[in-house]
Amino acid sequence: MIFDHPLTFTPLYKERIWGGRLLTERFARTLPPDSPIGESWELVDREDDQSIINYGPHTGLSLHDLWTQHREAVFGPSAPDLPRFPLLAKILDAREKLSVQVHPPAHLATELKGEPKTEMWYLLDADPEADLFVGFRDGVTRESFDLSLRAGTCADLLHRIPVKSGDFIFIPSGRCHAIGAGCFIIEIQQNSDTTYRVFDWNRVDAAGKPRDLHIAESLASIDFNDHEPPLDQAHGETLVSCDYFRVDQWTLTSTRRDDGNTGSVFTVIEGSVRCGGRQFQRGDFFLLPASANDRDLTPTTSAAKLLRSIAV
Repeated sequence: MIFDHPLTFTPLYKERIWGGRLLTERFARTLPPDSPIGESWELVDREDDQSIINYGPHTGLSLHDLWTQHREAVFGPSAPDLPRFPLLAKILDAREKLSVQVHPPAHLATELKGEPKTEMWYLLDADPEADLFVGFRDGVTRESFDLSLRAGTCADLLHRIPVKSGDFIFIPSGRCHAIGAGCFIIEIQQNSDTTYRVFDWNRVDAAGKPRDLHIAESLASIDFNDHEPPLDQAHGETLVSCDYFRVDQWTLTSTRRDDGNTGSVFTVIEGSVRCGGRQFQRGDFFLLPASANDRDLTPTTSAAKLLRSIAV
């Protein structure tokens, strides 16, 4: 097979109690009716969740098909030797606060019967009072945090960061975190779906029942030396570079060629671009195969911004 054009996939929409309808309002997406949609999985290769190509001659092929049968053509000769595509790309619409949570670090994940998960968040939009909770305030210890959990005052010990559109932050596994209400986020992460909830803001459902928590797993996973981390700053075009992925931000005022010998995941975050004869708007994701000859990205607005994410 020849993979010479950008590949796009049908999003998988996930209902979440904290979600909203911004995907319709901002990107004219057709969502399941009357459901709070918290997550749109844009690129995923998991046993129970699979991205399917929705346009062009390869329509119907899954991301797993590409990874297992056409890896070098689509992802390049240096693609990691792993059973599944190692990244998961999402849009998150947090109309209410998410639970305080943690993802297990690699050295504990198997013991805790989970998967390690390192991620990064890019703020597409944020309400005026929007915030993130990342790490702890100075002086917090495991013992003081444990006591606060028992007292229901855990929120007082979390490090709160006000955020705005364009901010971004790296969330390594082991970092205690929560997304505040009013955040609209691009998330690039390891291919994992393990989350341990440690605190849910003392919320209960209509029957007065709290959500299930994972206290023991959370306390085993949390890095209690993680005090008051700041928002991240770009190093040139690179926003985040870690052992699992690199995310760059490109600002285009004229045509630019993607010269990487790899499969590049592009996300339009401002304006619009043309690539491979197709137009992509804000909020669109596309995968540019490593073997594509036409690798030019041309802004069709006065300027355009994209995230370029690659597995490493």
